[in-house]
Order: sequence, then C-alpha cells, then structure tokens
Amino acid sequence: MSKPVIDIEKILKSLPHRYPFLLVDKVTSLEPNKKIIAIKNVTFNEPHFLGHFPDHPIMPGVLIIEAMAQAGALMVTSAPGFNAEDKLVYFMSIDGAKFRKPVIPGDVLELHVEAVQNRGNVWKLGAVGIVDGQKVAEAQLSAMIVDKEKK
Repeated sequence: MSKPVIDIEKILKSLPHRYPFLLVDKVTSLEPNKKIIAIKNVTFNEPHFLGHFPDHPIMPGVLIIEAMAQAGALMVTSAPGFNAEDKLVYFMSIDGAKFRKPVIPGDVLELHVEAVQNRGNVWKLGAVGIVDGQKVAEAQLSAMIVDKEKK
C-alpha cells in the first residue's frame, strides 16, 4: 500500500472537523488548487448507522456530500504558502447532487474533487464519489475561504 500524500495528522491541521464529523481519512493524490483524490473508509461503528438504517445501514447522502466538501477544502488549503490554521472554508452551495448507489459499511469511498472555477476567495468544485470503480454520487459545490476569528 502506498504512503498517503496527506495523512491524518496533516488533515487534522488543515480541517477544523473532528470525530464524528471528520469524513476524510487520507489523501492519495493531490494537485493543489486543481484536483484531489481522498479516501473515506466507511465503517459500521460510525454513529449515523445507529439510525440510518438499523437493519440496512446506508451512509446518508448529506454525509457523502460533506466528505466531498472536506476533500475540496483540503485541496484548496494544501496549496503552497496557504496557512490553513488561520482560515476556514465555508460551504456556499450544492448543485446537481445525484446519488446513484448506496454507500454501506465496508466500502472505501473515493472522493474525486476538481476545481472548476476560482474567483478570489470563492471556489466552484466538481465532486464525484466512487466505490469499487463505480460512481455512487456527484455534485457541484461552491465554497468561500474566510479568515478565522481570533478568540
């Protein structure tokens, strides 16, 4: 197995999310500000499977979209010279979301995200979720980079 391009330690420095809402386990391919492939290992012990659905566990579509957004945020915040610890990436919109196949415990969800457009601090991204070589979800996302407020 190859070494991740971005491991969980760097992910934790780049994203503000934590368990149970951190939905990216590693990054396997990265071209900063262009495209990224990240991995979400889907496991039965995740809290949403208690109720979605107990007898037929399926990863909620909103969490698949969130995982795509987190991968996109990693793509943007991993650019050389970008100080992720001083910034936040806020979701602005989701367009054209489609879910083609359920994502279930045991799946390895590949998150493929590409930059479509960048204007200043606003990004438009194309995102696809893939399991075992099959597209399971897709959406167009937009996000804004903002300064973290100092406490």
